[in-house]
Amino acid sequence: MVSSRAALLFGPNQDFKIETVEIDDPRAGEVLIDVRACGLCHSDEHARSGAMPMPHFPAICGHEGAGEVVAVGEGVTTVQPGDHVAMSFVPSCGACSWCRTGRAYLCNDGAKMFDIGMMTDGRVAHRLGDEPVARYAQLGAFSEKQLVAETSVVKVDPEVPFAVAALVSCGVATGFGSAVNRAEVKPGDVVAILGAGGIGVSAVQGAKIAGARLIFAVDPVEFKREQALRFGATHVFASIEEAAGEIANLTAGGMCDSVICAYSVMEGELLAPALDLTAKDGITVVTSVAPYGQTNVSLNLFMLAMLNKQIRGCLYGSQSPRTAIPRLLDLYRAGILKIDELITRTYTLDQVNDGYADLEAGRILRGALVF
Repeated sequence: MVSSRAALLFGPNQDFKIETVEIDDPRAGEVLIDVRACGLCHSDEHARSGAMPMPHFPAICGHEGAGEVVAVGEGVTTVQPGDHVAMSFVPSCGACSWCRTGRAYLCNDGAKMFDIGMMTDGRVAHRLGDEPVARYAQLGAFSEKQLVAETSVVKVDPEVPFAVAALVSCGVATGFGSAVNRAEVKPGDVVAILGAGGIGVSAVQGAKIAGARLIFAVDPVEFKREQALRFGATHVFASIEEAAGEIANLTAGGMCDSVICAYSVMEGELLAPALDLTAKDGITVVTSVAPYGQTNVSLNLFMLAMLNKQIRGCLYGSQSPRTAIPRLLDLYRAGILKIDELITRTYTLDQVNDGYADLEAGRILRGALVF
């Protein structure tokens, strides 16, 4: 058993508290990681705000992590002590029908994502005193050390900075894949990205690398609009209302081949305006996380059918983490994909609440805890 300082959430609408938790040694199919970096993703803020109900508190948040393997349990073959790994919130069992058909982002083990017990055998392996501790998405990377299933780690090149490997494990992959995979951006396309945070700007990069001709980024925060231009957007707007007329002018009324919703929080009333920006036969991609139970969406179903438009959900950029993470890191090392520049500021574990305050205030694209 090992001890680790970790940022725990004890209930919705509370700040994170630093506590020392006890963690089991690895058993069969498990990996103990010395966590070195973790991105501050807005999805963890959904847990803190209560928008995503957590089945158990206290919980260690953080699902965009990277570190070094300390020890492995029986039967682990893909990594060994000393290896550098990205911690994937999307598990890949390799055996279910989804994994076997190249859709590991829908792996059946994802059903265990918010179980209190380990994904491997269901036991409680994390405790605060005698109290069980959950981990967000079976990762809980806001912790100096962490025990996870082998199916939740992907080996990475040791020359890749830990913070870069962390961001590729969620935000970068999700945004990039939203454009390249789910929106199917092609050379010459016109694309709009609604929301220019870490995921939105990664979608901007994906659209640019895929060859989009025009890339419109929409965000009310001036700093984020400036960053979107830096990462490849051709035009930026503070609101959809401001964007709509100019997009119509620039496309001779054709509008956008694809529109990607990358808002911090997706609400039902945001879908119809996104569809209005979408061209005939175009694709609207919903990547943003909505509050759990959000069911009220108002849109013109007649026009949806008559203009042959599509609405698509998107998880992890609709790609397998075991193929996406190495591929994106190859693009990073080649200087094609910018990731270092996404990290506006780094924080210590004790500064995790400061990091989320900066995120909510729009002062950063992506913050990262560095251990």
